[in-house]
Amino acid sequence: MHAQRTLRRSISCAGIGLHSGNKVTLSLKPAQANSGIRFRRSDLGGLEVPATVRHVGGINHATGLMRDAVTVDTVEHLLAAFVSLGVDNAIVELNSPEVPIMDGSAAPFVYLIHEAGVKPLAAHRRYLKVLRPVSLSRGDKRIALYPSDHLKVTYSIAFDHPLLRHQSRAIRITEESFVEEIAPARTFGFLEDVEMMRQQGLALGGSLENAVVIGNTGVLNNALRFEDEFVRHKILDVIGDMALVGHPIIGHLIAHRGGHALHTAFAAQVLEDAEAWTLVEAPAPAAAPPPVMLPVKDAARA
Repeated sequence: MHAQRTLRRSISCAGIGLHSGNKVTLSLKPAQANSGIRFRRSDLGGLEVPATVRHVGGINHATGLMRDAVTVDTVEHLLAAFVSLGVDNAIVELNSPEVPIMDGSAAPFVYLIHEAGVKPLAAHRRYLKVLRPVSLSRGDKRIALYPSDHLKVTYSIAFDHPLLRHQSRAIRITEESFVEEIAPARTFGFLEDVEMMRQQGLALGGSLENAVVIGNTGVLNNALRFEDEFVRHKILDVIGDMALVGHPIIGHLIAHRGGHALHTAFAAQVLEDAEAWTLVEAPAPAAAPPPVMLPVKDAARA
């Protein structure tokens, strides 16, 4: 159950980059144990960049990776699918510098992984088990990790918009809960921000087919998949961004008004605070009851 896993076979798809607008061919391929998730640019002669926090590159409405001349953007949805479905090692080959946005959620990547299948490898998986609280605050944005016997995410969002004042959700992340309750949640944005983003060279591939667009009077495209689809998508994002620590996490992650910049900075901080966690080969129960969870507003003082 706790062996490392990879894909059973290769599988491919095609799509559009959300921000670049470029057509992309993406292939997911098996990889050896202890190799992790690696992005390979076929258009650059097969140069690779590992999906680790030390290789985080540009953060501008998406998470990007960079190593030397290799860049890959918008990796978070695919990484969330990998870590939540227990895929530790894979090669992600693409012929463009951005992972395709598909329908704006992780559901198409879940489908690809299920179609490819997974197989165990002759190496133990190692989990990052949180031992004591770690937190980061930037203005009114806050994120923290607390000890727990499993991965749980509590997220809250707040916007100055009449249709999206506040949403929150807490969920224990398992393969089943991710597939059914988090993966289908789509990326979202506000109509008033679209033109500004496009002037910055972003969202060039965005459409009502791959994002939920919120206008002044309602959602412009089809109906929401969940009443609280927006906060569910933020949970999807933070799972993908925190996957950059390189190990599945055993802990309670609490975030308020976070984004990719905060998520990835926190992932780096967690790794630097080596006394706050340990690597274990199986998520064994804690020896003592976990401490009372502090409200995220107090995370910076913990």
